[in-house]
Amino acid sequence: MSDPWLTIIGLSEDGLAGVSEASRAALKAARIIFGGPRHLDLVAAGKRGRAWPVPFSIEPILAEKAEGGVVVVTSGDPFWYGAGGSLSQVLSPGEWIAHPAPSTFGHAAARMGWRIEDTMCIGLHAAPFERLVSGLTDRQRFICLMRDGSAPGELAHWLTEKGFGGSDMTVLEALAGPRERVRTVPAATFDLVDVTTPVAVAFLAKGPKGLQHSNGLPDDLFASDGQITKSPIRALTLAALAPRAREVLWDLGAGSGSISVEWCLSATGATAHALESRADRVVNIVRNAQAFGLGHRLAVRETRWQDALADLPQPDAVFVGGGIDSAGLETLWKSLPTGTRLVINAVTLESEALLMQSQQARGGELFRFDVAQAKPIGRMQGWTPSRPVVQWNVVR
Repeated sequence: MSDPWLTIIGLSEDGLAGVSEASRAALKAARIIFGGPRHLDLVAAGKRGRAWPVPFSIEPILAEKAEGGVVVVTSGDPFWYGAGGSLSQVLSPGEWIAHPAPSTFGHAAARMGWRIEDTMCIGLHAAPFERLVSGLTDRQRFICLMRDGSAPGELAHWLTEKGFGGSDMTVLEALAGPRERVRTVPAATFDLVDVTTPVAVAFLAKGPKGLQHSNGLPDDLFASDGQITKSPIRALTLAALAPRAREVLWDLGAGSGSISVEWCLSATGATAHALESRADRVVNIVRNAQAFGLGHRLAVRETRWQDALADLPQPDAVFVGGGIDSAGLETLWKSLPTGTRLVINAVTLESEALLMQSQQARGGELFRFDVAQAKPIGRMQGWTPSRPVVQWNVVR
């Protein structure tokens, strides 16, 4: 850190008045200053200013590495939905130094009087509103960064469609600067037409109960053709897969993708790769990923999984629910790194026999799940059994 070529500076709306002496010194000495047009104006970058390219890219910054003297100015905390995270992924620690400012989330929480640790803080400036789905439930607090002045109204419409029209939305514009404005209006009757950027929205959700935080979501939440791991078996399967933060799942023969969806919902940053050979089912998987706001974490491919394993990132867990034979199992087993958790569900006698042989040869645990549901029989009720599922789970 003795001689970094790049300095990343966070700004509030008060511009130079709110930055540290170290930030001022870096800006004064800068050869080139990158940022959005608003940020460049706030620091009076003048001829040294370079606006972010559209679409956004960090390549112009990296191209200046050899000559150094580069400053990036961004909103608030550069590492909370900011450019700092994108840059640090491709740089060594000694190449950059950062001077963060209070984040928009922090300013908004201060205006609302909310504990920020109890509030969901989400960047929606470049993401669909479905990113809210996993946490959207009655009495949950949200602070959302918005794309532009029209986005709060679009969010109000989306919330109303989801049954949260009674939520009071506080629109917070240009926080901590001379243009600051804070207004509150119900989502169902949102009528603000003069919202300016930068803008965030804070709201306490008032509406129905949202998604449960245990596995085994109701089957009717998923688009499917009937080829879906049913809710009780899905819960048992996710327990065996044991998702953890930032782990990777291979979902082979994914069907509706319900296992992949719940894997991603279960742990922070968990990702899944769903492989399915039928085009109509691939369409359903994509729909389900989008409906749960997981398009950025659930990758979908139309292919026979046996032909595509070499192209996938190393997995932490693998699920096979769409049928398997001895040749496919051998191919899969040879491709798995040591320590991978493998879970296979079977419903046919032939696949049951294969799993029994595999458990005897390779260890692991073998289970049989019999599930029955009470359904009408005339004026009475009786148990209607589902097909039994045999599950083999093992660590490679």
